[in-house]
Amino acid sequence: MSKKKFIVATVVALSASMMLQSCIGSFALFNKVKAWNSQVDNKFVNEVVFVAMWILPVYELSLFADLLILNSIEFWSGSNPVVAQTKVVDGKDAQYLVASNEDGYVITNMKTKEVTRFNFDAQENSWSIEKDGEEVKLFTFVDDTHVSVPTRDGSYTTIELSQAGVLAYQELVGFSGPAYAMK
Repeated sequence: MSKKKFIVATVVALSASMMLQSCIGSFALFNKVKAWNSQVDNKFVNEVVFVAMWILPVYELSLFADLLILNSIEFWSGSNPVVAQTKVVDGKDAQYLVASNEDGYVITNMKTKEVTRFNFDAQENSWSIEKDGEEVKLFTFVDDTHVSVPTRDGSYTTIELSQAGVLAYQELVGFSGPAYAMK
């Protein structure tokens, strides 16, 4: 057998072994590309972007990368490198390690080692915060323009996702500080 035929046979065998390992995988890269395209509001623009991404071949390359590389890494290591992302963020008094996963974010204070989780529940379409084993729901998406948020008495109210809605919510709970701070 010639050297060229041996190399081709080896490449084909390795490719087949990666594809035949009984690992469906999460196809995280392809799904991220598809999700990005789905965020386009206008259905006509969405279709143009969709067709352009097939022509360019963005979809084909992301699917191929998932099929041969990323899903194999996920099978052998247990995590997909596209899904698990970690970043160090400088805060006022400490650095924070922010790790994203399929369910949300895990934020670790590098100084105190305190861990806070922001969890997304896809079934309820809601975000919650978890610290020291206690989980509190922050808000639930009602539709594209409204969210259900907690009030001071523990009940929930629905507000509009607009500046007027946020101001009305701040007035309702008696809050006058930065928008990101909660009780």
